[in-house]
Amino acid sequence: MGDVKHLLLLRHAKSSWDDPALADHDRPLAPRGIKAAKLIGARLRSDETPVDLVLCSSARRARETVELVGVGGVSVVEIEDGLYGASAGELLARLRGVADDIDAVMLVGHNPAMHDLAVALIADDGERAVGKFPTGALAALTFAGPWPALAPGHAELVAFVKPRDLG
Repeated sequence: MGDVKHLLLLRHAKSSWDDPALADHDRPLAPRGIKAAKLIGARLRSDETPVDLVLCSSARRARETVELVGVGGVSVVEIEDGLYGASAGELLARLRGVADDIDAVMLVGHNPAMHDLAVALIADDGERAVGKFPTGALAALTFAGPWPALAPGHAELVAFVKPRDLG
């Protein structure tokens, strides 16, 4: 058994559709999303959840979510184009490539992949545990490392936090 690893799956907060001319990749957060990201950040700080590495989709709404959650000051943040539009399987493959000296990763991305990944990784009934995965929701999982061993059904859901439960 390896060390316990922590995986935080954060779906970007609510984005704005105010400008229909904007490409999907370029949509900013809506006011509700800004509030939600700040609430999730405050919850992470109160839990004293350590994050060594943030893997973030290159979409503007995902990058803004990371900035507002506020983990960038304590973590290495990697903005990756490949996380935008990635499937759950592609996200899992990326996580399996994380270096072993990293104990806690926050992955910031999009549905349906975030929901599908969470459901797949959770050992118990992931679908029942998570249900819907709304914007700004955070699933906190733990598993026995190393990262290359991360596999469906091998993680435990520690917490599932939705912004509306905080505000």
